Amino acid sequence: MRKGVGMIVLLALGLTAAGCSSGSGSGAGNINGTWDATLTNTDGSPAYTFSTTFTQGSGSALTVTNFNFTLPGPCFESYSANQYSETGSFSLSGNSSGSVMGVFGMTITTTFPGGTNNVLTLTGTVNGNSISGTWSATGLSGCSGNGTFKIGPPMAGG
Repeated sequence: MRKGVGMIVLLALGLTAAGCSSGSGSGAGNINGTWDATLTNTDGSPAYTFSTTFTQGSGSALTVTNFNFTLPGPCFESYSANQYSETGSFSLSGNSSGSVMGVFGMTITTTFPGGTNNVLTLTGTVNGNSISGTWSATGLSGCSGNGTFKIGPPMAGG
């Protein structure tokens, strides 16, 4: 009887852990998953928001797919999704009890040949299901700024 109860407890814990790992990077040593980002200006006002999917490759390679601005800010509001590209990097520095830690970088750039492009650069750290750091924007007239950002798993129902 005790053996049966023990197996049920282990199964329940396993299912609970599996449910918790459906988010970004939990317990896998990577940050694979869907993420939502909020970038704020130095005065605390919203600057940019986006959602995306990260897939960690070998080394620090990070593939960025399904990228979608929900608030494109001054650098990207005039452009369609095929007029900018996204790249990323992630260097794992640890995985303690399923909490992934490391250094994160991401760049969103307009893709106009032979001229000045708008560039949004994010630099920060990963700690479990949270990425935070600073951002800066440069480029054409009207595209400038800096502040802080937070990236996390999508909110339930959102």
